Amino acid sequence: MSTAAERFAELGVVPVVVLEDAKDAAPLAKALVEGGLPCAEVTFRTAAAEESIRIMASEYPDMFVGAGTVLTIDQVDRAVAAGAKFIVSPGFDPEIVDYCLSKDIPVFPGCITPSEVAQAVKRGLKVVKFFPAEQFGGVATIKAMAAPYVGLKFMPTGGVNAKNLESYLSCDKIVACGGSWMVKGDLVKAGKFDEIKALTEEAVKLAAQIRNK
Repeated sequence: MSTAAERFAELGVVPVVVLEDAKDAAPLAKALVEGGLPCAEVTFRTAAAEESIRIMASEYPDMFVGAGTVLTIDQVDRAVAAGAKFIVSPGFDPEIVDYCLSKDIPVFPGCITPSEVAQAVKRGLKVVKFFPAEQFGGVATIKAMAAPYVGLKFMPTGGVNAKNLESYLSCDKIVACGGSWMVKGDLVKAGKFDEIKALTEEAVKLAAQIRNK
């Protein structure tokens, strides 16, 4: 688990990817890798997710590819079989969390209340997702919840973008931010992978500037 969290901390930003067609997986992975973010949280919202993970993991073995929006144990199994190195769920599902922990699969469940955070801490988790971040109070809420739970860190996703990234990454309770602004669906569908690469480079540069202040 610490290895996955450390990878997120090194990156600062985790691209949250929604792919409608698996044919876009390889060129998108290439754009992310060349842009300096060799990582992708591929959401299980589409039928193309499983095959997209398989393609990315196969063609870019050094890339840190995982599955997001995981809602069932079956999806956990399918994602891991396809090559996913971590699992992210939008909410705290005890069944999914316990299953992943029993299989030594890095899992990052969504937690937006102290009660959910308490369940995560009870299971030994050190990093949890905070989703949807902006809608639930953003950095202020994270700081307030983190106070009684010393040692726990958050990965906010939902409404995070280049404009508010600094407010999040400046907080020492945040290990990394999940975001889709550099991998927008319309850019992927239009095949604008050079633009995605450029946006990724900007995100990497911005994260580095924030972290080095």
